Amino acid sequence: MNQSPLVSVIIPTYNRASYLRETLNSVVNQSYSNIEIIVVDDGSPNDDSKLICTQFEKVTYIKINNSGGPAKPRNIGIKKAKGKYLAFIDDDDLWIPSKIEEQVKVLEKHSDFGLVHGYCQIINSEGNLTENIIGKPGSSNVKHGVVSFKMIGSWTLMTSSVLIRKKLIDKIGFFNEKMPPAGEDVEYWVRCSFQTKFFDIQKVVVWYRKHENNISKQEERYIDLPLSLNMVLIQSLKSKIITKQTYLILKGKVAKMQLKMIKKNSFKTISNLFSIDAWWFLKFGNIKLLIYKLLTK
Repeated sequence: MNQSPLVSVIIPTYNRASYLRETLNSVVNQSYSNIEIIVVDDGSPNDDSKLICTQFEKVTYIKINNSGGPAKPRNIGIKKAKGKYLAFIDDDDLWIPSKIEEQVKVLEKHSDFGLVHGYCQIINSEGNLTENIIGKPGSSNVKHGVVSFKMIGSWTLMTSSVLIRKKLIDKIGFFNEKMPPAGEDVEYWVRCSFQTKFFDIQKVVVWYRKHENNISKQEERYIDLPLSLNMVLIQSLKSKIITKQTYLILKGKVAKMQLKMIKKNSFKTISNLFSIDAWWFLKFGNIKLLIYKLLTK
């Protein structure tokens, strides 16, 4: 009988010991047992997380100097991972008990898909479920299959919902540590979208915690994200992954994504727009969008 493949679970953490304990419980209580857990502490000012990790047999705890975001801790976890598949979960999120088991079955059955993902149901700071579900598209095929054209500038994957092949990560590389600590996951999944098909399992697999300290709430940090996405497009063009025509179409989507940020920082937005597309202002749709954004709340 073949042994089930090893899954490496990577958890970046910073000074959230109480949430981390809940997260670890949701991982060790998975119906799928062949896992290793790598917790990378991004320089917490105490040893609380370390003490919690010692209470779990399958956990490897690593502490690094503070990097200010999850990219470096995730990359360190990737380097340490031994699994055929990798999963990431933030230190305040929870998994449904069958998350890994169901997703491993998908990737074992569908070798042409590089990763599988799903939806997240929001829980509040106390862990109580709400009725809000995020990551669920209006149409079932939007986030399934070849998604690069639909994805960029429109949506991203919820990182805690993903199970990805290690061999795909070996091809894609690491999370971008040069980016601000917000949007690095968006940039990474866009890179992945040019290399593989995405399998949307079309169900809730994560309980996503919303609270006052979520990085995703700090919208000003995303102001340079379109620049990073444009660099992904440029590299994809140079590598002949996309054609010049596709590049121009997707660059237009990235420019519109940047334009929508005009009220967060008008000067920075305009500066970035010229870096993405020197002739953005000659397109009627962009001017129309600019006026709309400036005139609405």
